Amino acid sequence: MGSERIYDVAIIGAGPAGMTSALYACRAGFSCVMIESISYGGQLAQTEHLENYPGFNQSTSGFELSEIMFAQATSFGAEIIYDEVQSVWFENDVKTVVCAYESIQARSVIIASGARPATLGLPNEEALKGQGVSYCATCDGNFFKDEDVIVVGGGDTAAADAIYLSRICNTVRMIVRRDELRATAVYHHRLMELENVEIIWNSNVIRLLEDDGRLAGVIIRNNKTNEETTIDSRAVFVAIGTVPNVEFLGNTLELAPSGHVLAEADCRTSVEGVFAAGDVRTKPLYQVTTAVGDGANAVESCAEYLARMR
Repeated sequence: MGSERIYDVAIIGAGPAGMTSALYACRAGFSCVMIESISYGGQLAQTEHLENYPGFNQSTSGFELSEIMFAQATSFGAEIIYDEVQSVWFENDVKTVVCAYESIQARSVIIASGARPATLGLPNEEALKGQGVSYCATCDGNFFKDEDVIVVGGGDTAAADAIYLSRICNTVRMIVRRDELRATAVYHHRLMELENVEIIWNSNVIRLLEDDGRLAGVIIRNNKTNEETTIDSRAVFVAIGTVPNVEFLGNTLELAPSGHVLAEADCRTSVEGVFAAGDVRTKPLYQVTTAVGDGANAVESCAEYLARMR
C-alpha cells in the first residue's frame, strides 16, 4: 500500500542523527517523517552511561536521552512510522522509500540508518547469538551475574562494556588484538584500577566452543607467538566496531570501501536531494555528538535543495 501524501523530508532512521534531523526540519517548517524499523534511539538507547555528551553527566543513560530527543522532535510535529525499509527509488524529483507495509514519498531523503555491531565472523557465531554470544553488554550482562565473562575489543565500547560488567560479574577478560587500547585515555585509567578485569593483549578469538547449544568458552590465538589458549566462559560480549546499515540502498548511492555512504560535512551524497547523517556516512569520528551535528547539517543542505526545487 502506498501513501498519497508527499512529505518534504523523509528520514530513514530515528537515532540521534535522525531525531535531530526531524527536529530541525520541523522547526524550519517542513513536513517530516522518520521511518524506524524497531524503536527510536538506535545504538544510543543501549548506552548505559553517557559521559561525553555536553550537558549530561554519567547519571544519564542513553535511553533517557533518546526519550528526550524523541519527545522534542515529535513536539514540533515530526511523525514516525515503524516499518522496515526494503528499497529506495531516487530517480525522480519525488523520492520513494519502499517499506514492508507501505511506500513513503518525499521531495528529499535523509539517510540516518546508523550501524550495527560487527561480528567475529566465526562459523557458529550466528547459532550462538543469544546463547552466550552478545553484542550488547548492558542488554545481556545481568544474565551472567557473578560469572566469568569475556569482552572482545579494545575501543571505547569494549572498555565501557568491561567496566560495566566488572560491577556485576566475577571476572572480565578483555581480548585485544593489539598491544594497546584504542579507547580514550579516561577508560585506560579506570580499567587499570579494576582488580577483576584482565586484559589479554595481541590476541584474537579464533573459535567459539559450545556445549549443548550454548557457549562454553573460546580459543584465542596470540598473533605474535601463535600460541593458542582455551578460556572457559558462558558469555562473550563482542565490541569490535560497527557495520553501516546500507543494504536497502542497493546501487543507488556511492559508497566508500568500508560500506559507508560517501558524504562530506554538508551531508550531501552522490544523488541530488539525498543526504546522509550519523554513523551511516563517511567521517573520522562516530559519536552521539557528531551524529547530532550531522542531523543539523543535513537539514541545512536539505533546505537549500528544497528551495532550489521550488
